Amino acid sequence: MKPEILLGDEAVALGAIQAGLSAGYSYPGTPASEIMEYLIKAATKTKAFVASWSVNEKVAYEEALGVSFAGKRALVSMKHVGLNVAADPFMNSALTNAHGGLVVVPADDPGMHSSQNEQDSRFYADFANIPCFEPSNHQEAYEMTRQAFDVSEKFGVPVMIRLVTRLSHSRSTVRPREPRGQNELKHGASQDWTLLPVNARRRFRAVLDNQAAMVRLSEESEFNSLRLNDKDRSLGVIASGIAFNYVQENLRDLENPPSVLKVCTYPLPGKLIRGLVEHVDNVLVVEEGYPLIERSLRGLFGIAGKTVKGKLSGDIPLTGELSPETVRPALGLKPLESLDLGGFKLAARPPQLCVGCPHADTFQALNKALKEYHQGNVFSDIGCYTLGAYPPYQAVQTCVCMGASVSMAKGGAEAGIHPSIAVIGDSTFGHSGLTPLLEAAAADTNMTVFILDNGTVAMTGGQPSYASGERLLRMIEGLGVVKEHIRVIEPLPKNLDKNAQVIKEEIDHHGLSVIVAVRECLEEAKKRRRGG
Repeated sequence: MKPEILLGDEAVALGAIQAGLSAGYSYPGTPASEIMEYLIKAATKTKAFVASWSVNEKVAYEEALGVSFAGKRALVSMKHVGLNVAADPFMNSALTNAHGGLVVVPADDPGMHSSQNEQDSRFYADFANIPCFEPSNHQEAYEMTRQAFDVSEKFGVPVMIRLVTRLSHSRSTVRPREPRGQNELKHGASQDWTLLPVNARRRFRAVLDNQAAMVRLSEESEFNSLRLNDKDRSLGVIASGIAFNYVQENLRDLENPPSVLKVCTYPLPGKLIRGLVEHVDNVLVVEEGYPLIERSLRGLFGIAGKTVKGKLSGDIPLTGELSPETVRPALGLKPLESLDLGGFKLAARPPQLCVGCPHADTFQALNKALKEYHQGNVFSDIGCYTLGAYPPYQAVQTCVCMGASVSMAKGGAEAGIHPSIAVIGDSTFGHSGLTPLLEAAAADTNMTVFILDNGTVAMTGGQPSYASGERLLRMIEGLGVVKEHIRVIEPLPKNLDKNAQVIKEEIDHHGLSVIVAVRECLEEAKKRRRGG
């Protein structure tokens, strides 16, 4: 088959398709979005499998699990914080002994390019006692995905492919192999799928009993490699995933390169690690994300007679995205020569709302209305509108996690804050905003909720929203919000004074009110006019 130039995300998607994928599900989030975009494009063309955006990551995971129960192969993808949302079914699915291969692909974001934190999904795999693959390049991303389905069916557990931003969003050549067909549909059910305590205890024991076999599989994996230097045993390097490339890039500058162990599979390959540790005097661990391998090596008291260096020792930066330059000092190399700009400073360019964005007009109306109040808080959510925290609007004060704006505004109101305002987008409302609004409606909490309905998941590329238009208004009323206090505004400059007046009226209402700001995303409107 012909080589293809693919993003890391696309390499995973192609690997899944050619491993006999029957269905893929996801909620959009950088840096994982391109996995589902590739799958949807291929599914639209071939009609051979299902590929769909879901309302949130938990739903996506459960849909994939249902496919797996039917004996078919399923993939679910999300950004790293999305796995938090899916953690409940993810953890429990390790015990269900599903029939078809189930692969979960979280894309981590070291350096927080577009995320709230740097969490490392490898810890989730360790927590759930499941295998994890961490590709170091695009070809491995493709091959590991194909292999992950086989491993999932071998052990009856989900298998994780852990990506990071630098791999997800870079391109390289991938050489595909011949595809396999899809699994046959399996009818019938298993007691293992019903996690009553009697079944869960038995299944947990079975998962634990499989750990030794999972370790052996990792130790024998072609994705790991150990290269020993018999002439110099002073240093050994353990490099995982994409960090292996950063080490390799620097080895050319060393006259006597150290022994190197490449680790790309979990559970950790114990024999290979022992082989390196016993061969050298000191160990340097280079891994993208949290110090999982380094902590495992150090244990409680460390390795007798050995020095372990890495993130915990300060030799590798503890936070931020790694690069060849950040790894050099730990290998005893001087920094690369760089151009001295002579104190020239570039102007800061913080992210900002698109020119003409409807959210800008909403924030202007909100700020105008709030001039008469001095003690309130505006709790924001995850989406384009979070940029309202920056000048010139400075209209929102919080951003924590999906759906939290409504919950925090309710808590703030109950603590005495007035006005207590939540700002949430239509897609985020469908993702995680319905349940807190249900509670606020039941209590008739003295708060005002803004739902910014631009008809799409704008920040991550214009994916579909499940809570927009008339459907959204019916949802709000169905949750128990009094119809008289469900107000719709059109955020346009000409409506500034009228919209500000509506906002003041609802703030002054002692109870729950919802204001829906309806105007299409400008960029999506441009695409629609172009026929895109």
